[in-house]
Amino acid sequence: MTDEEMDRLVAGFLDCTLPKEEWTHSAHFAGALWLMLRRPHVQPERDMPGMIRRYNESVGGVNSDSSGYHETITQASLHMARRLLATLPADVTPAAAHAALMASPLGDKDWLFTYWTRDVLMASAARRAWVAPDLRALPA
Repeated sequence: MTDEEMDRLVAGFLDCTLPKEEWTHSAHFAGALWLMLRRPHVQPERDMPGMIRRYNESVGGVNSDSSGYHETITQASLHMARRLLATLPADVTPAAAHAALMASPLGDKDWLFTYWTRDVLMASAARRAWVAPDLRALPA
């Protein structure tokens, strides 16, 4: 994904015009990294939950106990994205950061199951609020 493609993707996410089928695992991380690198006034841990909920609703989704926004996945993903960014040069571009992240274990959409059992992560409690990993702690 190029920087220009990330710009387009994030603009579509933010203005709720991104087609639903383009809001993929890769796109979620692209959006998070782009915001971290290009919008320092945005605090993704605080702001992305509302952004994701609004986007989900704009494409006909429902944010409920069984679908839509998932707090634990979002916060864990943001934590790991920040951790990866800390290992990259300060002047890294969003596209280069995204390529590095997608080449890491985080590129596998099932990476979370290294830290959580499926039952714990997929429970409505984890969707509504942060639930700590039950298999192993996230790296600091």
